[in-house]
Amino acid sequence: MNIMLIKSNNMVRSAFSKFKIIEISILFLLLFSASQMTRAQANVKKFKKETDGVLFYLNEGLMKIKICQDDIIQVKYTVFDAFPTENSLVVNNEFKNKVNFTLSEADGDIVIKTSRLIIKVNKATNAITYLTASGRQITSESNESNKKMQAQTVADIATYSCSTEFNSPSDEALYGLGCHPVDSGSINYKGRNQDMAIKYMTGAIPVLLSTKGYGLLWDNYSASDFYGAEDHQTKFKYESESGKQVNYYFFFGPDFDHIINLYRITTGRAPMFPKWAFGLFQSQDRYMSQEEILGVKDNYRNNHIPLDAIVQDWYYWDPLPIGSHVMKAERYPDPKAMLDELHKANVHAMISIWPVFGKGTPNFEALQKMGGLTDITWDNVVTHTYDTYYDAHNPLARDLYWQQARDSLVKRFGWDAWWVDQCEPDNGTLLDARRKSNFFVGKGIDYFNTYSLEHTKGLYKGWRKDIPNKRAFFLTRQSFAGQQRNAATLWSSDITCTFKAFKAQVPQGINACASGIPYWTSDIGGYHLGWKSPIWSDPDKQELFTRWFQFGVFCPIFRIHGKGERAIFSKNWSEETRATLLYYDKLRYRLLPYIYSLAGRVTRDNYTIMRALTFDFRNDKRVYSIPDQYMFGPAFLVNPVTEQLYTGKNAALGKHTRDVYLPAHTRWYDFWTGKVYDGGQIIKAEAPLNNIPLYVKAGSIIPMGPEMEYATQKPADQIELRIYKGADGQFNFYEDENDNYNYEKGRLASFKFIWNNKKDLLTITDTKGSFDGMLKKRTFHIILVKGRHGVAEAETANDDKSIVYSGKAVSVKL
Repeated sequence: MNIMLIKSNNMVRSAFSKFKIIEISILFLLLFSASQMTRAQANVKKFKKETDGVLFYLNEGLMKIKICQDDIIQVKYTVFDAFPTENSLVVNNEFKNKVNFTLSEADGDIVIKTSRLIIKVNKATNAITYLTASGRQITSESNESNKKMQAQTVADIATYSCSTEFNSPSDEALYGLGCHPVDSGSINYKGRNQDMAIKYMTGAIPVLLSTKGYGLLWDNYSASDFYGAEDHQTKFKYESESGKQVNYYFFFGPDFDHIINLYRITTGRAPMFPKWAFGLFQSQDRYMSQEEILGVKDNYRNNHIPLDAIVQDWYYWDPLPIGSHVMKAERYPDPKAMLDELHKANVHAMISIWPVFGKGTPNFEALQKMGGLTDITWDNVVTHTYDTYYDAHNPLARDLYWQQARDSLVKRFGWDAWWVDQCEPDNGTLLDARRKSNFFVGKGIDYFNTYSLEHTKGLYKGWRKDIPNKRAFFLTRQSFAGQQRNAATLWSSDITCTFKAFKAQVPQGINACASGIPYWTSDIGGYHLGWKSPIWSDPDKQELFTRWFQFGVFCPIFRIHGKGERAIFSKNWSEETRATLLYYDKLRYRLLPYIYSLAGRVTRDNYTIMRALTFDFRNDKRVYSIPDQYMFGPAFLVNPVTEQLYTGKNAALGKHTRDVYLPAHTRWYDFWTGKVYDGGQIIKAEAPLNNIPLYVKAGSIIPMGPEMEYATQKPADQIELRIYKGADGQFNFYEDENDNYNYEKGRLASFKFIWNNKKDLLTITDTKGSFDGMLKKRTFHIILVKGRHGVAEAETANDDKSIVYSGKAVSVKL
């Protein structure tokens, strides 16, 4: 009906006066609005049980509820006579296993029951209500505008918007939706809106978690918007500008860990990163030569500063065009020898390679010849040329892109990781040009947000095939749903070297990880200040960098980057600043047994390391809107100091604390002093410049290794095991071969520490599994943290008891 109206309206425009055009346009809008209101409340005419769910015939269009698992539900709705062919770029699980469910009718509803859910479909409005198996309501679609498609024209393209609307009670809190680096600094999406179109400095991951115990994934790739304050904040809406169907997945937790588990069951597990990737990355915009990079290596190693990776940023190809994949010989006379020398010093190396090509290069011409280029261009800020993006949605172009980089740089010289910059794609403000572009799979408007997903898909596929014994690590400027399966870490783009930008990173990192992407990082210190380097020797910049570095220690990936020299050894730092940076660097390395074990849980259990407080304290409503506190694994409550206290105009105020809310129903230990606090209160936490307020939950067990200069320098045969009494607890210890994929073949080992608080009893379970080079025995130096015994970074001088562990279960009374 609407398509016919549009055609008729166009004919009328060519035949009548301007007045008549306006008159008919108004009539068209009225008719159009009336048709949409009917459509929004499409009622169920009949329904049919199918092997995998229920198909609903509406008075206009179709709806399908697919039972993927007893707690994973797919909902599709279209105004057309048939659903489009299923070809998801995000969902890689076909859910072929049959799930038992029942179908019935009651009180005007069609009722579907699984072992965990009751799903009610209102026959009059097709609105869906989700309930627990016991009948408690979890959430519900709006009766008025639950699922809607509306004809519209965007960038001269005739299409349909697709939206869903859910009821949202006043006490609900909402998280996820990706990383938005210049956002307001808020964390809870209840009552606020969010642009969900991937572009420079704006991300989008269409995953939402609710404190009511459910999650949503919208499987649409067009530019979208989230509206969190609909109808006086009683509803929220997700609207995509283009599509042929509404398509979303519902996940029932109720806890957030289970919701993320279901999301990754649906979209793919995150593979293990190499162990070195959890150490320190040293990067700068930019190292200019082979000599400079080797000098960075020497300064770290000669000064015994822990480090695992050095990064070569862009324009190593200068003055050749971008995409030439050539390291300029005058500045890099022997890249292979450079990499070999780094590796001899146990330093790994990452290189920046862009998906953009300047004209006249063999790589550009080869991609052009096979139809592998788009018409999307980047206005090169260095050469002021318009350089071209390749078509990452074209599988053959992805293969050729990988082969070019593999043979010119990655495998040829032995690079260990790939920095995937500029992968929006970024064509500035010319977003309609992206919409109008023609990708291999279809119009750009329908694939606006999936460039980075498809780009990393090709990189991961190529790496696994051609570099099989080295784990992939990709640092990406954008991420979309499902990208965790491509060995991708999301970083928060080109943020400024300011306290304002720093403050915004904390909730963005938390929400990115709440979106199902387990690995996130930011440029420690920020990337630029007015596109120039800050003066890092200035006291205010030293305070900023120190605070950001402390935060970075407790991020999944730990990485220095930006304009200006800011390596730990830099002469820009005062002795006091350098000592603080070194202290926290050493702390990160002492925590590697804890961190790497958590990484094992990410891959094996779909765990989340950087955790919104609602992962662990969902029933404590006081945590819902705290933007700058989070859990780092099960033990640490991290509270970054994002306020400038000791320099600038604030210095005279004499403020040396930050407010910290200690979540309820547990006790908390100050990591630095051992002082114990009851939960459920706000405290004034001391925040001297050399300390980040850091608390450990009672019942925690933290394995700490020796001080090291790189991640695999020493075997984990001497472990300081800190136990924080006050509650029962456990910790899963994980090991493997550190940098290959043998863990996928079962070559790994794990065991549990279990603390019984009432009995003061520690149990270590049998080791499960084995791998080449596995330790046959190790010593655990057990520390019962009390007062100043077992605090801070330093190794505790006197343990409470030592256990020699040989892989067999053992219990010890303490």
